[in-house]
Amino acid sequence: MKKGFALIAVVLVGLMLVAGCSRDKEPAEAALKAAEAAVSAAKAEAAKYVPDQVKGVEDALKAAKDAFEKKEYTQALNAAKDLPAKAKELASAAAAKKAELTKSWEEMAGGLPKMVEAIKSRVDILSKSKKLPANLDKAKFEGAKSGLAEITQTWTDAGNAFKGGNIADAVAKANAVKAKAAEIMTTLGMQAPAAAKPS
Repeated sequence: MKKGFALIAVVLVGLMLVAGCSRDKEPAEAALKAAEAAVSAAKAEAAKYVPDQVKGVEDALKAAKDAFEKKEYTQALNAAKDLPAKAKELASAAAAKKAELTKSWEEMAGGLPKMVEAIKSRVDILSKSKKLPANLDKAKFEGAKSGLAEITQTWTDAGNAFKGGNIADAVAKANAVKAKAAEIMTTLGMQAPAAAKPS
């Protein structure tokens, strides 16, 4: 008799647990949909500017989906309900990084073309001169000339990347131009502006 009651009790507890889990199925499904939408909306921009932070949010979403697939609805609900807030943080981080990179770009776009122009002017003058300055031999001068062609092309590529919305790539290319331009100016005996030091 006691065994019969114990068995009924176990079955009842099991049924209550199943009912509890099933009760969480719809809220878990809704939370997952909201989480997916929020992560999806934030992901594209975040992948460009804070790619290292995207993986954590994607992993959390995958864990919530896996729990749902295993019918662990309560666990899925708990995992999914925090994700919209995490996605919002991700979007904020991406926006902050984008603003920071845009500011860097604008600063460099203001000064770098003038540096490139100054180098071009110096190269033109030296090309017409019969004799190079004492501290500049022919090999170094040829290196400076090919360096000028290289930074002119890289600067064009940087401008195209910026116009195409790839600000991180534009800033990386602009930094490369800045470093190379400072190096060429030193070779040519020119004073590189303080702002020309790579950031």
